[in-house]
Amino acid sequence: MDIVKASEPAIARAVECLRRGGFVGLPTETVYGLAADAGSDLAIARIYAAKGRPQFNPLIAHVASPGMAASEAVFDDRAQRLAARFWPGPLTLVLPVAATGRVCELARAGLQTVALRMPGHPVALELIRAFGGPLAAPSANRSGYISPTTAQDVVAEFGEESGLVLDGGPAQLGLESTIVAVLPGEAVRLLRPGGVSREALLTVVDEISAAPAGHIEAPGQLVSHYAPRARLRMNALAPEAGEVYLGFGPHHRDGSLNLSRSGDLTEAAARLFAMLRTLDASGVAGIAVAPVPEHGLGEAINDRLQRAAAPRCL
Repeated sequence: MDIVKASEPAIARAVECLRRGGFVGLPTETVYGLAADAGSDLAIARIYAAKGRPQFNPLIAHVASPGMAASEAVFDDRAQRLAARFWPGPLTLVLPVAATGRVCELARAGLQTVALRMPGHPVALELIRAFGGPLAAPSANRSGYISPTTAQDVVAEFGEESGLVLDGGPAQLGLESTIVAVLPGEAVRLLRPGGVSREALLTVVDEISAAPAGHIEAPGQLVSHYAPRARLRMNALAPEAGEVYLGFGPHHRDGSLNLSRSGDLTEAAARLFAMLRTLDASGVAGIAVAPVPEHGLGEAINDRLQRAAAPRCL
């Protein structure tokens, strides 16, 4: 894949690629995505094949306006409030499919729900508007591996594939979106913690319940995900033999990387995937990660680390 600095001609070239059923590396404020026409079964099949992603794992469709979103899904009052508060931004809503929806069944993994997000990156919004419809854009990495936060990460994953990567700079947040299900007759459910904290959600809705285990309704729910090739150990106060240390706050070692020496969870979230990639590229056998608090963005950081540390899916 070729890296192209985001510009009006580059956007036009990307739209042409998408209309031919190809895919484009897309910058968002969370991580870089591998974007394709959400309404095309063929384009979505190519995404699944390129990533090696199981087809029971649905994709997020990215939209550029409330009107585009309303054509794809049914919004109740709670969903409208959440979208008004957090869009554009790192929140994905899983909603009932609208009769007018064009997101294909393959992108939805056969479900009667659709996962929608309005990204908070100007390049992503410009591309979706120019294309004129929703784009499915899972993280631009091989399935189960560390998510990409730069255009160079995307090329490292898919260098032999055709297509292009729009370079919009490093991802500002560096952590995927929060996903919540807002469905009739049930409380709002947190399916994946992410860039919008549980505490922030509770300023808009009265209740957040947990997702039931064992049923895949949205991306990021596989037990093993976001994983480096090296084994990963959480809540480590010190590295063991064969491990490198990834610190946080006061837990650090001389010469080791630290997610945030000041203990800033926003900084830690932005640096998590990049630092895991750097350590993994060194060829180490193991990565020991210091304890990270569970509050705020710490919930999402620990979610990614737990999945990265889980036994690999075969």
